[in-house]
Amino acid sequence: MNIEDTEDWIDETDDSPETLEAEGDGQLFEHWRMEVDAGQKPVRIDKFLAEKNPYQSRNRIQQAADAGCIVVNGSAVRSNYKVRPHDEIRLMLPRPKHDSSIVAEDIPIEVVYEDGALMVVNKPAGMVVHPGAGNFHGTLINAIAWHLRDMSEFDPNDPEVGLVHRIDKDTSGLLVVAKTPEAKTSLGKQFYNKTTHRKYNALVWGNMEGDTGRIEGNIGRDPKDRLRMKTFAPDSGMGKPAVTHWRVMERFGYTTLVECVLETGRTHQIRAHMKSIGHPLFGDERYGGREILRGQRSSTYKAFVENGFKLCPRQALHAKTLGFRHPLTGEQMDFDSPWPDDFRLLIEKWRNFIAGRQTID
Repeated sequence: MNIEDTEDWIDETDDSPETLEAEGDGQLFEHWRMEVDAGQKPVRIDKFLAEKNPYQSRNRIQQAADAGCIVVNGSAVRSNYKVRPHDEIRLMLPRPKHDSSIVAEDIPIEVVYEDGALMVVNKPAGMVVHPGAGNFHGTLINAIAWHLRDMSEFDPNDPEVGLVHRIDKDTSGLLVVAKTPEAKTSLGKQFYNKTTHRKYNALVWGNMEGDTGRIEGNIGRDPKDRLRMKTFAPDSGMGKPAVTHWRVMERFGYTTLVECVLETGRTHQIRAHMKSIGHPLFGDERYGGREILRGQRSSTYKAFVENGFKLCPRQALHAKTLGFRHPLTGEQMDFDSPWPDDFRLLIEKWRNFIAGRQTID
């Protein structure tokens, strides 16, 4: 198995060397393997593996090597080992590999639209989209598998069907699911060619300058925090190109309600881009938005904001609209989802706050 095919490697090795060495009874289990290409030049194995998979940090690879979990041609190696052509590299951990097969689970989901080729669902905040390390059950995919359990040709473990795109666990809103390989191919091309239409609503910290704007900056893993994405300069050679367009919908002085339209669909794109221009999403703890970044120093205002965090205990981001052409008929399909209660109540709270003030500092 090639490392590039999975993001789970990073989570499988999310332990300290001491934990890795102490766990289990000394037996090791293979979690992946790969063979090095014939033309590979000698290079440190930690650098080699980090370049092969951008989803995990070089530090984690070094920790796994120090714990004896990286095996080359049958022998454990340190992180300074020089990779050579035809080397067989394996990750060995003191626990069996988790069965990642997707099983149907009776979990209620809101189906906005459905026909023989596809379905559109409105995902609630807090639901993980796809099973992964630490979240093997209770995901949207498990729920979809149950919903389509009587459709014999739909196999939730077949990558040629299923979700065409994803949104973060704590982001609410619309997603499209392909029931057939033909539908997924067609929809996938539309996303790749940027002919789909998606609009997000977000509450961000600060009073945005201007009524519209464009954010361009590559999105890649933050070298200092593997769970967070970072915006890099377009010519930096880091990350992947990303463009976000924004438009002000409503101003609350210390926060702004904006509509975001994506040219690209990078992981955490809106969250990282807004952070990069000094306007992190309200309540977004990972990107610094769960702090009082604007406003007064009074205890009353502090209590107001803290109540807002409790009212909407996540990043204030909702995938509101979704549009695409039907893969069979070519008909333009457009969907809109109302704000969930937590998002709606948060916006109403800010409206009432501003309405009660004569001036904004």
